[in-house]
Amino acid sequence: MKKMFKAVALMLALVLTVSMLAGCGVNKSDKNDKGQTVITVGGWPAKEGTELDNMNKRKADFDAANPDIEIVPDLWKFDRKTFYAKAAGGQLPGVYQAGYTEISEIINSELSADLTDVVKERGIYDMMNPTVREALERNGKLYALPKSAAVLGLTYNTELFQAAGLMEADGTPKAPATWDELVEVAKLIKEKTGKPGFVLPTSKHGGWFFTILGWSFGVEFMHKDENGKWIATFDSPEAVAAMQWIKDLRWEHDVVPPNSLVDGEQWWEIFGAGNAAMTFGAPSMVTTSVVKRGMTPMQFGMIPMPAGPARNVTQITGEVWCINPNATADQIEAGIRWLETSVNFNATEEFKTTKELEIENYKEINRQIGAKEINMWKSDSEAYKFEHALIDANCNTNPNFVRLYNEYVADCPAEIQAEEPINCQELYETLGACIQELFANKDADCAELLKKANADFQSNYLDNTDY
Repeated sequence: MKKMFKAVALMLALVLTVSMLAGCGVNKSDKNDKGQTVITVGGWPAKEGTELDNMNKRKADFDAANPDIEIVPDLWKFDRKTFYAKAAGGQLPGVYQAGYTEISEIINSELSADLTDVVKERGIYDMMNPTVREALERNGKLYALPKSAAVLGLTYNTELFQAAGLMEADGTPKAPATWDELVEVAKLIKEKTGKPGFVLPTSKHGGWFFTILGWSFGVEFMHKDENGKWIATFDSPEAVAAMQWIKDLRWEHDVVPPNSLVDGEQWWEIFGAGNAAMTFGAPSMVTTSVVKRGMTPMQFGMIPMPAGPARNVTQITGEVWCINPNATADQIEAGIRWLETSVNFNATEEFKTTKELEIENYKEINRQIGAKEINMWKSDSEAYKFEHALIDANCNTNPNFVRLYNEYVADCPAEIQAEEPINCQELYETLGACIQELFANKDADCAELLKKANADFQSNYLDNTDY
């Protein structure tokens, strides 16, 4: 495995070399024959319909207001399976979208441009919420702009909560404040409805959840020693206690589906079909996932992440915009100016139109409107006030189904933490494999599983990391 990882690392190094030579899809001259700065924008809608119509209108308005820039649509959307191949082939768009789960690796791999000077010149930097900004920085340099920013919480099935007597008359859920309370709520739901009270994926998504659970139990997953070497530390008693909590969901409390293999698709199939009462997530991720399964806006809500025995903590998540590292200074500025049509602390008419069209599209696809994301800007941002007022005016669910979460986001009592600094995806895969084993084998030993996982993660990944 160690040799395999070194081969992968070598391939990534080749990716960087080739991408530098190929220009990563950025026009080397950066100008067209009209003298306009040309920048490609990824994530463009591919299908005919409202979303594409809205994007084309946004482009037409931008073109009229910015005659010195040519925006070239690119249909590619971020996919981890194709990302490095796109980089190696010089095919990354000038502006591309990624997730917070990827940004650390993208920055470490030098696949996003330094945006600091431009965002400071345009007044963006100082208006950003420091919690959001810090997740996108490295050594004081900013490498991405937030597309969305949310904190992880729990989503729940309103009908199952109602059936279990866990809903107030006005629709406010009786939300668990701690992980121990979540167990009791899940047991009650199973008793009253016959449905599992909680669903946890056993893939890398389960490993992702375990990092937040682990933090709340006091786990430190890794640290740098005095020589600057990364050391894995998640074989601690705190990690064992957190993993035992997960094991008990299956074998002691019987409140999760009996499947030992629950991947990312099955996770949302189970929740979206009403076959589990709670899982974890953030508004955008949840609404996007469940609308595909036919859930209506009134069938689910959001509540805060429970606190653990050591910490009350959650994680920042969402999506970000990156700019190709080989973009010229003019292309970086052009990219930022384009992004300001949807990512802006000022409530410009352009920004308002973009957000209004976005809400109309949500209505068309019956996506829930009600839960709010963390403020990407400082509290005096007019854009923040406008966007939240727009959500309130167009709410298509019982506001009390999401009120506790919205209050949590507005003045978060929990620590908001970014993901682990390196090898996040590999860490999630490693921890997910532990959860899978626990759910498949009643006799699995949490301490032994974590001891081996910690050692493997160290030798396969951290020992091969030089940043």
